Amino acid sequence: MMQSRADQSHPLFGGALSAVLPHSAKDTSELREIPDNQEVFVHEHTDQSLIVELVEYQIQVENEDAARYHFEDIAGSNKALEPDAFEVTSVVPLSKSELSLSDCSSAWMLTGTQCVSKFNEEARNSVTLHLGLFRLPQFSTDVLITFNDPQRISPDSSSAGSAETHRQPWTVQDFQRLLQTLTLHNPGLFG
Repeated sequence: MMQSRADQSHPLFGGALSAVLPHSAKDTSELREIPDNQEVFVHEHTDQSLIVELVEYQIQVENEDAARYHFEDIAGSNKALEPDAFEVTSVVPLSKSELSLSDCSSAWMLTGTQCVSKFNEEARNSVTLHLGLFRLPQFSTDVLITFNDPQRISPDSSSAGSAETHRQPWTVQDFQRLLQTLTLHNPGLFG
């Protein structure tokens, strides 16, 4: 029985990791320079994006606080740090029995919102951010997976044109499947 393309694992970081990506995911490394510790995918028809990122294990924060720490770190790089510009709506543990990456010490999914501007524009867009965090202290690494799901795009934003075409946007279920299917093939990736 052939696997449908939707269920095929996509190699990440040269095949050291893999995961099932949602439909219409385009690898942006073909379009622009991406840091070595990131894999970035954009939806071909919406303004949604997915980032898989390897970051230093944050030993000073535990469990759900680590997810909040990384969320605030992203808010900082999105310049969404002023009060009211970001908010965490939920942080839930992911059950290791449902994850392919069972080597993690814990895994979390955070949902929040951030008001961000693109390319330092004045116009601000409301983005729902789903963040998956896999903690790998044995490799001194936190694996972060971020799903940016713009909710309200300011008409003045450069993203305003693409927002009108809501052709089959990615769903939280797509994101959860990515989290559940993330698989480690080569621990050498972590140095």
